[in-house]
Amino acid sequence: MARGKVEIANVNTANIKVLSLDEQLELFKRYQSGDVLAKEELINGNLKLVLSVLKNFTFRAIDLDDLFQVGVIGLIKAIDNFDLKHEVRFSTYAVPMILGEIKRYLRDNSSLRISRSIKDLAYKALRVKEELTFKNNREPSAVEIASELNLPEWEVVQALNSLKDTVSMFEPIYSDGGDVIYLADQLSNDDSVYDLETKIALRKALMEIKDKEKYIIIQRYMIGKTQTELAEEIGISQAQISRLEKNGLAKIKKMIK
Repeated sequence: MARGKVEIANVNTANIKVLSLDEQLELFKRYQSGDVLAKEELINGNLKLVLSVLKNFTFRAIDLDDLFQVGVIGLIKAIDNFDLKHEVRFSTYAVPMILGEIKRYLRDNSSLRISRSIKDLAYKALRVKEELTFKNNREPSAVEIASELNLPEWEVVQALNSLKDTVSMFEPIYSDGGDVIYLADQLSNDDSVYDLETKIALRKALMEIKDKEKYIIIQRYMIGKTQTELAEEIGISQAQISRLEKNGLAKIKKMIK
């Protein structure tokens, strides 16, 4: 999106200004002191946050112009509610609000038919979730949401799940420019049934690859851990886990052919 002239909702993405931390801080101080023009500068200087969120939805058959405008609404809400006392980056605060606004739009325009009572309960649960997140500075559990609504946990979970889109296991959910992480990479693998010959060949191949690649493959395909869990455990990015896993599997395939 950043290369050349790409227009979304009549906005040339190549010309979007990116504010420095000092510029952003000064504009927030001005806006929160009553300077309305500072708000416009904050919006225009943070449009790339909206574009970064939109990258997660480019695979959908949806008008990106519409999603961009919805994302800007989320950005404006974030600007209106941001508190400098929190001492967090504005992007950290704004991205979840932009994402939430887009997801709400997609739910409201979903082609799936959901009963009104379940949909109403789901929206109540989402409002409670947002309130608890803001209050406690963390995402609440389903138990906490159910407690606030005075309802059984399963009923709340069922309502929230009814609004989730059905997606392909091979849907791309992240890319760092080279390596793509698919939804399937985030799912645990509990299938441990292999024939004896395959097990012997795999064991020999595993002994030949690098220790880190071997550890990741064992944890992913024998223990059943996700890439997210391994990234947190080892202390590297999820993209690096994906790269090491793919490299290790490619080596193993060559050795057992």
